[in-house]
Amino acid sequence: MQLTGADIVGLVGVSFVVGTYFLSQIGRMDVSRPLYPALNGLGALFILFSLYHTFNAASFVIEMFWLVISIVGLARALWFRRDPADK
Repeated sequence: MQLTGADIVGLVGVSFVVGTYFLSQIGRMDVSRPLYPALNGLGALFILFSLYHTFNAASFVIEMFWLVISIVGLARALWFRRDPADK
């Protein structure tokens, strides 16, 4: 099996999505901060890029949902950003 450039971009996207989820589960990433939804959204975009080259309908649908949810999460994280002095 030969990996293409699109495959590599997709795998980087998978590492972002899975990596951020793992870090959140072990308490190393705060999901209320903008970095979490930003990396998830970027991961979804990278996966969608790879799906453009090798289409799979089910994967496309879930990644679209993942992207939209990440955009909502990023907007909320930026909108409700805590003042660093409140810590």
